[in-house]
Amino acid sequence: MVISLASGALHGVDAFRVDLEVDLLRKGLPSFNIVGLAEGAVREARDRVLAAIRASGFDLPASRITVNLAPADRKKAGSGYDLPMATALLAAAEIIPPTCPDGWFLCGELSLGGEIKPVPGILPLAILARQTGAKGILTAPENASEAALVQGLPAYGPKTLSEAVAFLKRDIELHQVAPAPFESDDDGSLYDFSDVKGQEIPKRAIEIAAAGAHNILLIGPPGSGKTMLAQRIPSILPPLTFDEALEVTKIYSVSGLLNRNSLISKRPFRSPHHTVSEAALVGGGSIPKPGEVSLAHRGVLFLDELPEYGKTTLEVLRQPLEDGIVTIARSALSVTFPADCMLVAAMNPCPCGYATDPLHTCRCTSQQIQKYQSRLSGPLLDRIDLHVHVPAVSFDDLQSASPSMSSEQMKQRIMTAREMQAARYKNFPHCRTNANLAGKLLEQACRLDCTSQNFLKNAMEKLALSARSYTRILRISRTIADLENAEALTVNHIAEAINYRVLDRKHIH
Repeated sequence: MVISLASGALHGVDAFRVDLEVDLLRKGLPSFNIVGLAEGAVREARDRVLAAIRASGFDLPASRITVNLAPADRKKAGSGYDLPMATALLAAAEIIPPTCPDGWFLCGELSLGGEIKPVPGILPLAILARQTGAKGILTAPENASEAALVQGLPAYGPKTLSEAVAFLKRDIELHQVAPAPFESDDDGSLYDFSDVKGQEIPKRAIEIAAAGAHNILLIGPPGSGKTMLAQRIPSILPPLTFDEALEVTKIYSVSGLLNRNSLISKRPFRSPHHTVSEAALVGGGSIPKPGEVSLAHRGVLFLDELPEYGKTTLEVLRQPLEDGIVTIARSALSVTFPADCMLVAAMNPCPCGYATDPLHTCRCTSQQIQKYQSRLSGPLLDRIDLHVHVPAVSFDDLQSASPSMSSEQMKQRIMTAREMQAARYKNFPHCRTNANLAGKLLEQACRLDCTSQNFLKNAMEKLALSARSYTRILRISRTIADLENAEALTVNHIAEAINYRVLDRKHIH
């Protein structure tokens, strides 16, 4: 008898349907074959499944078993096929009524004792189950509340194979798992900009970067507070929407990094060490998994000591910074991961770090400084809108009692600016914020009057600014105007934007 069940496999952060077919023939020598381009963990399922069936008190007849995973031309990996495979075998052997599993979506790994164990990526699989019109999903108890996040799909978490079979036979009732309520968690941050003494210009630049989702590079001597400023950026970003939270949670689910079985409610902040490999940064592996840039999706990717990262490692950031996605190509498949994050980078102005510090003497030669700065290629810097000096903090600033703007105050201004951008670009799906402005849309959103045009022209000629600087200056000017709730760009907006392009000069110091 042939039994067919709907299952699924992961491709990137999404899932595609897999029809699991089991043919049990009670003729010839007993055998167990799995076909359909199955990876190692799937092929090993036969031993886990047979042991779990025996441990659950069921006795399969000696037979030739063939399991087909269709479509046969796409790779299937992971251990989530154990539970549907075991259930289909019991139905094919008529140990349970063949119609019992009809319409259900099953996913879970089986232990040798018959317990159902969790698998990564259950959220995209549950979304697939809803799309296929499943009655509900049966998975491990640890996965059930994550699957319940998909609205309109009943989720159940049986502990064992025998419990799952009894539920399908309607011999027992299982409690339907309720999803955890989604509440965007944007409070309770340990870091607040009110704690930062001095550094008014870098704080202003960070506010502009957050308002327009611009990438930003902080340049300053050791101890000037670059890392401290970067750690506080999530506290001023707008809270995650439900759709954004679902996007982020899918990535962490596929990566096996979802600690709680609920939607991620905080914007990610990822800070990989400078020894990170290319695959760890952008994703990869024989079975491609998301990297740090994807784990920072809808949040912040912080790269401290930027020139210390490998040159080839930094160059692989070009595509995600430009397109907001990462494409991992292998001989047998190509996978695309979302990677729409805000890059925040920090660096010293020279190898010793004190080229811009008036209180310390720089020991570096001009050749050493040039070599240090040349580790950052032009195409990479081209994707960073703001380059900002972070000076050493003076004693007077440290002792100052004057109040500083809090993160909550900054966030309200930023959210207002983001709302203006959302309204302005509502008919342009590929442009969410000012950081995405390009082409005709840039010209339309950043129209200049004669005075502003002449000012920008003179600045570009005197400072020898490039065409890429021109685009970045207009983007930043647009965001500065949005923070002031101004529709038209003025000379003041452009002048301030030019000040945030320090690397367009020949030297940092």
